Amino acid sequence: MSFGWSAQAADTSVKLSDVHLCCNNCVKGVDKALSKVAGVTAQSDKDAGTVTITAPDKATAQKAVDALVAAGYFGKSNDPAIRVAAKSGAKEGKLESLKVNGVHLCCNKCVTTVNDALSKVAGVKANTAAKGAESFEVTGNFNAKDVFAALNKAGLSGTAGK
Repeated sequence: MSFGWSAQAADTSVKLSDVHLCCNNCVKGVDKALSKVAGVTAQSDKDAGTVTITAPDKATAQKAVDALVAAGYFGKSNDPAIRVAAKSGAKEGKLESLKVNGVHLCCNKCVTTVNDALSKVAGVKANTAAKGAESFEVTGNFNAKDVFAALNKAGLSGTAGK
């Protein structure tokens, strides 16, 4: 006697917590970023600050997480095999000025989140973050890595520019 069935691999699901989702446009930004990764579905909970990504496999789930980071968001993964990796390109050392690119800034609450995060970074005097901006400048006497660590902690990501 033989049994014939096809075993289908179960989908992979990863939940990201502490993602900056202050408004419906933030959620739309997540959806837009993840729509570029084939086979992925996502469920965002604005109030909880979570994004649950479902993908056919871990590699695709990782691509989706990477797409989310590239779109200016950051969070913590509940799956150690799927990493939320900061790719700021920031170098160690003190700077007086830093251009920050790609942070999600759809509304004034996003700007307030950036302002609050950067106010905790030693040596940061000011920044030019504005609603809808694709980049902004941070000034003072600070470590660039600390700027991105603060943004990541606030659920946002970006890259160092010139």
